[in-house]
Amino acid sequence: MCGRMMLTSPVSAIERIFGVPERPNLKPRWNIAPTQEIPVIRKDKDRRRLALPRWGLVPSWAEDPSIGARMINARAESAAEKPAFREAFRLRRCLVPVDGFYEWAEVDGRKQGRIIRRRDRALFALAGLWESWRGPKGGPELDPPLETPPLETATVLTTSANAALSVLHDRMPVILDEGDWAAWFDPETPLSDLATLLRPAPDDLLDLTPVGPRVNSVRNDDPGCLDPPPEPVRKPADDQFSLF
Repeated sequence: MCGRMMLTSPVSAIERIFGVPERPNLKPRWNIAPTQEIPVIRKDKDRRRLALPRWGLVPSWAEDPSIGARMINARAESAAEKPAFREAFRLRRCLVPVDGFYEWAEVDGRKQGRIIRRRDRALFALAGLWESWRGPKGGPELDPPLETPPLETATVLTTSANAALSVLHDRMPVILDEGDWAAWFDPETPLSDLATLLRPAPDDLLDLTPVGPRVNSVRNDDPGCLDPPPEPVRKPADDQFSLF
């Protein structure tokens, strides 16, 4: 599962690491949520470029784009066959650059977030798919009828959680090694080879850091999302026992 993410690295780092020729115009984001714009790196002809599709893939055949809210993730094991994703998996694979992503666990009856980052705090890439959707032609009384602008959307591929993340969820986003990016972009890469890329990350790659409740609301998108959780309040009984 991947439902929130963070991208705060300097633009110069994104440009250098991902080989984007133009300087991306990005603001730091601490709490990227579904249906918001999500930065992706995709290959157009012979060059990589950064795009900002909406998070939640809308299949080209969909009648209503609201379906995208349920398509923020795609299972890596079945994306190549699922009608909603198979065309994008074949032709429109992308990278999703992140500094981290969030997952939640129940602590003392409450949901507590964890920011999941590389141990070395390096920028990394999730495996993604993107799609372009055109709505139905409007204005039937017009000749020719109006066409709505294309809506670009994206999804993040997930796989089985590794041992480190399995304490939070049974799924995790696919993290692609830099050496695998070229094969991921290449439409000629056999599906059998792609399947070998879509594996859980090594157990020692990531660490999980508890964060406070600020990240729970999608309205909050600032450095405070990484603040540690508040100290637990001791019950009065604890103070009474401390006297003896």
